[in-house]
Amino acid sequence: MLTFNADEVTHGIQLAVAPVFLLTAVSGMIGAIAGRLARIIDRARLVEDRARESNDPEFLQRAFKELAELRLRGRLANGGIALLTFCAFLIGLTIIVLFVGETTGFQISRWAVGGFLSGVVSFLLALMCFLAETLIATRLLNFHLPGKG
Repeated sequence: MLTFNADEVTHGIQLAVAPVFLLTAVSGMIGAIAGRLARIIDRARLVEDRARESNDPEFLQRAFKELAELRLRGRLANGGIALLTFCAFLIGLTIIVLFVGETTGFQISRWAVGGFLSGVVSFLLALMCFLAETLIATRLLNFHLPGKG
C-alpha cells in the first residue's frame, strides 16, 4: 500500500508547476502558427482560383512561384505545429515523472531531465520553423510595381 506524505506531495506539485509555464508558451505558439497556416491556405486558394481564370503567362509565372513559396511556408508551419505538439507531450510526461518520482520514491529524475530538455529542444526547433516561415513571408512582399523585379 502506498502512503503519501503531504510534504512530498506539496513539493511534487511545486516541481510540476514550473514546466506548466512552458506549456502555456507552447499553446500560444500553436495558436499563432495555426493562424498563420490558415492564412497561407486561404492565400493559396485565392492564387489557385485566379490562376485557373487567367491566360496571362506573366501572371501565371508569378502565381506558380507564389504557390511554391506558400507550399514551403505551409510545410514549415506544419512542422512547427508538430514540434510544438511533441514538446507539449514531452513536458506533460515530465510533469508526470516529476510528480510520481517525488511522491513514490522512484528514482526517475533523469527521465524528467531528459524529457524536459527534449521538450525545450523541440520548442526551439519549432521557433526556428516559425522564423523561417516569417522570413519567407516577408520576402514575398513584392507589390509588382512597374520597374520592380
